[in-house]
Amino acid sequence: MNALSEDPPSLAGTSWRILPQGDRCLIIAFGDRIDASVGRTCLAAARKLRAAQLPGVTDVVPSFVAVAVHYRPDGLGNGPSSRSLTASIDALLAEGIGADALDGRQIDIPVCYGGEHGPDLPDVARAAGATEDEIVALHSQPRCMVFMLGFAPGHAYLGVHDEKLDIPRRPSPRTAVPIGAVAVANRQTVIYPNRLPGGWNLIGATPLTMFDPAREPASLLQPGDSVRFVPISPQEFDRIRDARP
Repeated sequence: MNALSEDPPSLAGTSWRILPQGDRCLIIAFGDRIDASVGRTCLAAARKLRAAQLPGVTDVVPSFVAVAVHYRPDGLGNGPSSRSLTASIDALLAEGIGADALDGRQIDIPVCYGGEHGPDLPDVARAAGATEDEIVALHSQPRCMVFMLGFAPGHAYLGVHDEKLDIPRRPSPRTAVPIGAVAVANRQTVIYPNRLPGGWNLIGATPLTMFDPAREPASLLQPGDSVRFVPISPQEFDRIRDARP
């Protein structure tokens, strides 16, 4: 994965394909692999499409390599057809994206690694041919970009930089992963916002509340944010958790 660029993306010279996904969604594909530059292009394109407020469009959802555009079709006589919406999107993206298209925040996330909070850390270290301390350093030293939210409310998917963290998911998923668990797999990292099933490798946990419906925005992390994981002790974990409102 490429390091995060300081320069905002532009669609000048960028190619894309627009494909129908059923009769109420178009997929704008910008690439076929997880890469920071592709991810930033998806986020910037999604922001531009939202701002355009194209008639009939109900939602715009960026992912790692594509953007989904959900719309109401023209069956009722008001919405766009697949063909007309495709033409509108093509014309809009051909204009390019302005220099202020992305302004993701920089957020520090405290993480207690290993032990009861990260039971899979020894397995991850063995699979990577590294020590547990090296895995913690690889995970916490560089900043990671939030590519997308998915699977559950507030469930953020982040890319990691080092190929040693390109390890598979667990052969048998857990039926319940604790809230706040930090996990890695396939050169990605996630933070479980609630108690959920999951097959990723648990290397730590954060005491922060990742998703709160009463908060605005409800999700602590948003696509385009830059995250740095900060190692903390079990005592610090307990202190931060107990201080939450």
